[in-house]
Amino acid sequence: MATTGKVAGIISNLVMVKVDGPVSQNEICYIHFAGVKLMAEVIRIGALYAYLQVFESTRGLKTGTEVEFTGHLLEATLGPGILSKNFDGLQNDLNKMEGIFLRKGEYTHPLEPYKLWEFKPLAKEGDTVVAGSWLGEVTENWIPHKIMVPFILDGRYKVSKINSEGSYKIDDIIALLIDGKGDEYRVTMVQKWPIKIPIKAYREKPRPFNFMETGIRVIDCINPIVEGGTGFIPGPFGTGKTVLQHALSKQAEADMIVVAACGERANEVVELFSEFPELDDPRTGRKLMERTTIIANTSNMPVAAREASVYTAMTIAEYYRQMGLKILLLADSTSRWAQALREMSNRMEELPGPDAFPMDLPAIISNFYARAGYVRLHNEKTGSVTFIGTVSPAGGNLKEPVTEATKKAARCFYSLSQNRADSKRYPAIDAVDSYSKYLEYPEFIEFVSQTIAGNWIDQILEVKNILIRGNEAYEQINILGDDGVPIHYHEIFWKSEVIDFVILQQDAFDKIDASTPIPRQKYMMDKVLEVCNTAFTFNKFEEVNPYFKRIINVFKQMNYSEFQSEPFSNYEEELKSIINEKRKTEEQAV
Repeated sequence: MATTGKVAGIISNLVMVKVDGPVSQNEICYIHFAGVKLMAEVIRIGALYAYLQVFESTRGLKTGTEVEFTGHLLEATLGPGILSKNFDGLQNDLNKMEGIFLRKGEYTHPLEPYKLWEFKPLAKEGDTVVAGSWLGEVTENWIPHKIMVPFILDGRYKVSKINSEGSYKIDDIIALLIDGKGDEYRVTMVQKWPIKIPIKAYREKPRPFNFMETGIRVIDCINPIVEGGTGFIPGPFGTGKTVLQHALSKQAEADMIVVAACGERANEVVELFSEFPELDDPRTGRKLMERTTIIANTSNMPVAAREASVYTAMTIAEYYRQMGLKILLLADSTSRWAQALREMSNRMEELPGPDAFPMDLPAIISNFYARAGYVRLHNEKTGSVTFIGTVSPAGGNLKEPVTEATKKAARCFYSLSQNRADSKRYPAIDAVDSYSKYLEYPEFIEFVSQTIAGNWIDQILEVKNILIRGNEAYEQINILGDDGVPIHYHEIFWKSEVIDFVILQQDAFDKIDASTPIPRQKYMMDKVLEVCNTAFTFNKFEEVNPYFKRIINVFKQMNYSEFQSEPFSNYEEELKSIINEKRKTEEQAV
């Protein structure tokens, strides 16, 4: 018999319920209110009372209202039809909802129960399978969507029957499995999984090492990320966090994009809904939305639903990873998720940590980031979930608790600078303050040495060193004045500016410069370092500025030209001529 209860207390979205039976942590229940059912989740259990976070507004709710517990956790519905959808944090299909505003108790099916899918079997009768094994596939947009053994099944099973090739609905039985005891299990195209529990239907999860090409030079050339890696982008308002994530979604080397808009302002989410369907995918030539799923919970939605959205997004990403796909998960912004955790923690009167965030905030963030990764499946195929979140620190303070906790969990740190944004140097990532810990991984060093170049890591470290020295020279020039420092200081500074303008800055609105393939990045890196390692002759500091501006201008024209085209080669010859004008001869060097 299902457990029931009655509302005993209400504090905004936190509801205290006196129960008449057993309940479980994170169990889902429904509050019967004004003819509708409000979904809620158990977040704390006492001797007589269960504390719920309600995923809807509780305005008008009264004590004594009946509550019905379901006996299962908050789950994601997984199956064909997830791609190109706009969901909320509870995986309601937003396009199926009526009216402009969300209504209380309105829940929709995330998939299409009556749509026919062309099923193609991959397994045979008599095959031995385990959770996550591929039984068949259907074509979802252009991606081969694998129909898998439900993740909830444990142990080994034998395929006693599998449907032949044909058209089926997601709830049709497509296979029968038998376990060692002779019990039979029916398998459809759809399955459910608790969103707060990681999917682990794979053989192993090694440390990630495959370089992930993003097409964004300041990331690939300075602080690279890997397939299955984790990174985060902190920065104050207006520094380009959302635009940078949009660029990543368009250009990164991923099979599928999952975007979690967890608490951003409604106008930004509207732009996401309106712009993504119109964007062309440079990798496939089709629409970007065909390989994208959006999970949206704006800042004016209940905090409980905002918290659920990041877990729903991660579960969907893990599901597609089990198909051997490379998934890029983008969350904007995890600060709003952390604020939702703070609100619920405060309402439950828990012991507060720094800035009133929960004491276990670092553990919650670490556990979530740990769900990303590179996995090897039981059939030896590989898949990955690469997670990049944004953090919106109040007042741009990178020492606040959410940023500090995320810094410990993520392996890549892309710090957005207000000064760079104000001076229109986009992407506004500060290459000196940012870092990638993957540069220290022996597996990654070996991989890029074999696939890109043996000196790639050495060049990255050399570029960083030049940028640091350039910053130091700039500070000395600012303090002592242009004529108060040796000419060499001006040269060091302008060599770092060459790296800044040519490598770090990128024009997202230019067809060619918006995305740079790795071979071109390597070629331009060699050219830039050649300039930086060249000794020049200047008689006075006034000569340095205009000379390097000429070099920068030619380099930028190369960035806007087709790689190794005739105009590109002409600019290259012009660059050589400019460099030779001031190149220090051997006699001068002596």
